[in-house]
Amino acid sequence: MSTLCDALVTVTESTAMEFDLTALEPMDRYRLLTNFVGPRPIALVTTRSANGHSNGAPMSFFNVFSHDPAIVALGIQPRLNGQEKDTVANIRRTNEFTVNMVDMPLAETMLICGLPVDADTDELALAQAETAHGAQVDCVYLPASPCAMECRVERIIEYPRRVIILGEVVHMHIRPDCLDEQQRYVNPEVYHPIARLHADNYIVSDQQFVLKAPALADLKK
Repeated sequence: MSTLCDALVTVTESTAMEFDLTALEPMDRYRLLTNFVGPRPIALVTTRSANGHSNGAPMSFFNVFSHDPAIVALGIQPRLNGQEKDTVANIRRTNEFTVNMVDMPLAETMLICGLPVDADTDELALAQAETAHGAQVDCVYLPASPCAMECRVERIIEYPRRVIILGEVVHMHIRPDCLDEQQRYVNPEVYHPIARLHADNYIVSDQQFVLKAPALADLKK
């Protein structure tokens, strides 16, 4: 079994620590990647189970990758015993899901939906979360979410220990207070999404600031 020390290629006081990820065990790769790639936005994914109840699960391997078409991606690994997670099984069967963005008022709901419950448990009911019917997909969304994106599966990419799901966003429910007066951009005074760092560490986007690039002409003087 390779360890971080085994995969450490070289280190000196003046250079970076170099790791050969091809020589690392999967969990060591996971720790390095998730510790440094962050903060990662959280998708509280809602789907419909085979027996008709709702399923909710938080995913931090998530982001938006295109606007034309409108594509979001989820990266979902199986359970520790190798069994496919309920969210993946539901998405395979229905070809649809909804991404609910998470802010601080939804943090407890997110954590409850991440508990290891049985497949026949409605996590949203367990969290006592208010839900509403989707407009274009047959799964609920959370009205309390700053933004809920209804998605249809565009494609599924299979790996032995990870499924990458690309979904086309076909409908968005946006909480009115989260948009500015022109309804073009988010209201930074209201929209404060939380994001995952590593382990049980999170961050909230409540200290936005503006960075402007220097003029190219000034750099060429």
